Amino acid sequence: MAFEEVELKGNVHVQSGARSNGDNGLPAGSKELRQRNQLERYLNFFSTLAFSATLMASWETVGGSLAAGLLNGGPAGIVYGMIFSTIGSVAVAASLAELASVNPTAGAQYHWTYNLSPKSHRLFLSFFQGWVTVFSWCSLVCLAPFLIGNQILGLVTFNRESYHIERYQGTLLTWAVLIIPIIINIYARRVLAVIEVAAGIMHIVFLPVTIAVLVALASRNPNEFVWNTFVSGISGWSSPGVAWAVGLLGVVTPLGGVDGVIHMAEEVKMASKTVPRSMIWGTLTNGIMAFGYAIAVLYCMGDYMEALTSPTGYPIITIVYQATGSKTAVNVLMAMGLLPGWIALFNGLASVTRLTWAFARDNGLPFSDIFVHIDRKHKIPIRALFLVATVVVLLSLIQIGSTAAFNAILSISTLGLYVSYLIPLILLVIKRFREPQDIPPGVFNMGRWGLPVNIFAIAFAIYVSIFLPFPAQVPVTRENMNYAGPVLGAVMIFACVDWVVRGRKKWQGPTIVTHEDRR
Repeated sequence: MAFEEVELKGNVHVQSGARSNGDNGLPAGSKELRQRNQLERYLNFFSTLAFSATLMASWETVGGSLAAGLLNGGPAGIVYGMIFSTIGSVAVAASLAELASVNPTAGAQYHWTYNLSPKSHRLFLSFFQGWVTVFSWCSLVCLAPFLIGNQILGLVTFNRESYHIERYQGTLLTWAVLIIPIIINIYARRVLAVIEVAAGIMHIVFLPVTIAVLVALASRNPNEFVWNTFVSGISGWSSPGVAWAVGLLGVVTPLGGVDGVIHMAEEVKMASKTVPRSMIWGTLTNGIMAFGYAIAVLYCMGDYMEALTSPTGYPIITIVYQATGSKTAVNVLMAMGLLPGWIALFNGLASVTRLTWAFARDNGLPFSDIFVHIDRKHKIPIRALFLVATVVVLLSLIQIGSTAAFNAILSISTLGLYVSYLIPLILLVIKRFREPQDIPPGVFNMGRWGLPVNIFAIAFAIYVSIFLPFPAQVPVTRENMNYAGPVLGAVMIFACVDWVVRGRKKWQGPTIVTHEDRR
């Protein structure tokens, strides 16, 4: 069997070959195939921590998603929602970290689901899990270019007040923002590690600079406004509880993707120890940064309704202008928020491509033999890259038909990710009760706190998942509907149909077993 070499990040190489179809190829899951698919471990703790912190782009996303909280919940809803989101996200990260400590592998959720499920259901559940995880991460990749492209369009409107925004223009800019990361992934893959470091530095440095400018130039809102002002009814949701829950979208999404670094686990030194630490500290750090940014913005914002009804579509643009009174300052500060997120997209796209390729490697996708192919010239899974890019392009089309497209994109990725977390966590809790002796202890273990934290993480994930598909405004129309539920539901139905038609015959579970170098 002929194996081809694929170059991943940081000059990492892996051997890949076509799956056996009954000829003289290696059988799927064979020892030799697993050994040939091991990755070079080159990432240390600080590299994985930087990756985890940067990929979330938490405070940058808070700025872009501020409208969700201002419309439903208001300042107090954002403040306490951010605290709630940080605690819940850390609980989820810690719970997944236990699983990552036992089995640190790029497939992550669908590997764990396979290991934790009853034998009679493990094939279907892991197959279904793989579909949800891959689609959710493709959706999360869509968030960055969508947010950046539309904020650029908002800045054009801000600088040229006579300019009228057309929804299709946001879609076109989304595609434009995606082009360079695709080109870099194909033709300049060797610089991805350097790009990651640069994005990490900007992610950390630009936050205090942005806060310092706002604090120095803006007048202060009273404590009462920031901590005790709750808003409901503007969106049509009259119930304060529902309004707050719907507004959580703007503070839960920035901390989505706590599993991002897990998918790099096969390239991490001492992954069973390093990955869990990076997940927890990366999530906690991003939560603190997002909370600090939100507090600064709320204390420095001017007229509430002027910001909420900003013609740019993004309250943060108007808030920064209210604080500084300078269009130049607005452009510079907004660029500080957009640039790290855009650069982080380079590595995010690379990681999701590898996740998709890994799922195809396990024969999880239709036409897996096509998407597992490694380009001989560029030494990357270029077809998997184009598949991810195609999903991003298709999701961005939602904007053309919906004024609530931003909420839909936010909701699809976050909802899908939390569903992907819930499946292995629920299975883990069930196994804790039924067969605790079958759970191997990992390097990271919460001990007696494990079960309470797992249960809280599940409750948090279920709670936010219930409200993420809710429309931001009522009454619901065709244009303001949140399409997250229908889109994710369609993916789930397709996964079930694919299982009946193809998966139950082809899917044998994960074929790659990580034998980690613990030195």
